[in-house]
Amino acid sequence: MRKSRFFILLPVIALLVNVFSVSNVFGVKYGDVNDDGTIDSLDLTMLKRYILRKLTIDNLTVADLNGDNSADSLDVTILKRYLLRKLSSFPVEDIPKDERDEKVIKLENELKGDIIFSVPSGTFKNQVTVELSSKIPDAQIRYTVDGSVPAVSSKLYTGPLTFTTTTQLRAQSFVNGSASGDMGTAIYVASSIDAEHDIPVLILDAYGKGKPDREYKDVAFILLEPRNNKVSLLQPATIVTRAGFHVRGQSSANFEKTPYRLELRDNKDDDAKYPMLGMPGDGDWALISPYPDKSLIRNALAYELGKEMGLATPRYAHVEVYINFDNQPLSADDYQGVYLLTETLEIGKDRLNIKKLKEDDLTEPNITGGYLMQFNMMAAEEPLIRGNGWNDLELKEPDDLLPEQLAWITNYIQKVHDSIHSQNPSDPQTGYPAYIDVDSFVDFIIHTELGKQPDSYIRSAHIHKDRGQKLKAGPLWDYDLAYDSYTGLFGLPSSNIEGWQYQSTAPMMPGMATTTDWYYTLMQDPNFRSKVKARWEELRKGPLSDEQLVAKVRELSKPLSNAAHRNFQKWNILSTPFVGGFSTQVTQTWEEQIQIVENYLLKRAAWIDSSGWEPTSNPGWPGWPGWGGGWGGGWGQ
Repeated sequence: MRKSRFFILLPVIALLVNVFSVSNVFGVKYGDVNDDGTIDSLDLTMLKRYILRKLTIDNLTVADLNGDNSADSLDVTILKRYLLRKLSSFPVEDIPKDERDEKVIKLENELKGDIIFSVPSGTFKNQVTVELSSKIPDAQIRYTVDGSVPAVSSKLYTGPLTFTTTTQLRAQSFVNGSASGDMGTAIYVASSIDAEHDIPVLILDAYGKGKPDREYKDVAFILLEPRNNKVSLLQPATIVTRAGFHVRGQSSANFEKTPYRLELRDNKDDDAKYPMLGMPGDGDWALISPYPDKSLIRNALAYELGKEMGLATPRYAHVEVYINFDNQPLSADDYQGVYLLTETLEIGKDRLNIKKLKEDDLTEPNITGGYLMQFNMMAAEEPLIRGNGWNDLELKEPDDLLPEQLAWITNYIQKVHDSIHSQNPSDPQTGYPAYIDVDSFVDFIIHTELGKQPDSYIRSAHIHKDRGQKLKAGPLWDYDLAYDSYTGLFGLPSSNIEGWQYQSTAPMMPGMATTTDWYYTLMQDPNFRSKVKARWEELRKGPLSDEQLVAKVRELSKPLSNAAHRNFQKWNILSTPFVGGFSTQVTQTWEEQIQIVENYLLKRAAWIDSSGWEPTSNPGWPGWPGWGGGWGGGWGQ
């Protein structure tokens, strides 16, 4: 049974006049899209028209029926089921509304410790004056403003403190010369502006210590969420915390619009697991910079399509970012544009939910999972899983693998490879079905071929194995150059509509080393290819239909309509052919970039329909005109 995340579409319902009781949670009338006090067929019609961009909805909260922070085709299906009395309530009503706030408040209180700050952490203009007191009776308070832990030799608090620059204020109570109670931290970020936005804003301030490199550098982290669809830089913050950041990526690390890795920290420098923007709490995050991707939505699109197909995907949220590297107040020059705040790929209950290996998991069945790996051509890091028939397979987690565990997963991967290349590869006992989750590989290939990322299958190509389970494809990662973003190797035109990306992973001559030819070899098997074809035809009636593909692009792009224009005022690259070292689509407007994505999806899907999933006669050299691959794209973004 496939683990599809979309509901089975129901027959078209007739117009109903029946009125159901209105769901009212914390003042939100879920389902009452037209705000007339009832939930009926008129609300369904209005929601459909919104998704098709035929009208706007003033309050999208009432249309978000599954609580995923968007109004989309899934919400249409839920509303249909509710009207047909298949559901008695909406999934969003089962989500504790105060859960996120309670977790944030708890973490904020832990950050403040036993110190009482008269002014809460956040942004300020001109200056801020803070008074300190302690929950510890008869205590002295000593403090620092450089991020260090207060000691008995630190400055003694004697009266109000005034700051004009960004400051990390840390304070500790002392009784009789000994630290008492929990240290407290407050963070005050100076801003010379009060700009207005309409999507979440993330402010990072490096305390005047400049841009980081590959090593973590301290940074103030402030997240601001829209209130009544607006964000002010000086409004009370949703989250303020200590953090570290460093440059991430490989080729993307050299982008002017730089991507970063974020680590949220508590007072002890351990992970502070803040939930953010509808995503479960964690301390590790990626801040992805859509720079060659002028649509700003390609990664999000890939993750949304993958999620609806049942593939493992990271959660994400679009944010506008300010990063201040100097010791001056935040200014308009510190605006960095639209980023994607994304979950990192790691094993965990709220990330890739598979079993974690322990030190004493040295025999079966415990040693069989969990492992997270990626094929990463020319960039894989130790530990590597080395065997006969592939290269550059990086073991991402666990990072403290014991020799016995490395030997076990190496042996398993060798069995996977050998079974794919066996004389009877589809045999249930001796072929690949005995070792891989075939459905996940089928979906991964479909997803990859639709997007045609130039370095698909051989870079950032993840696989994972849970305890007692077969090897699965995914999670998905890195699609900035997919969906017709990248236009060709070394400036040469690329036929992105036609041809197969998997054929570019085949060795170009006998004996030539390749990162992996698994996907190429699987597609040579008629039994596997027939599964791909059947699954494609099924998906074309659902989330990969022309209608839903277009609706998804419009759903993702609509909230960015204002932010995108601010982004391209900062980065004037829409008409620039080469961006970040890559040949990209040239337009005059961002809206035209969105149209490129739409047009590509429709044309690419139509070509796949006509292909019957049969291999092309000339796999060719990747990235050259009319040929199916693309070496030139996005290594390690």
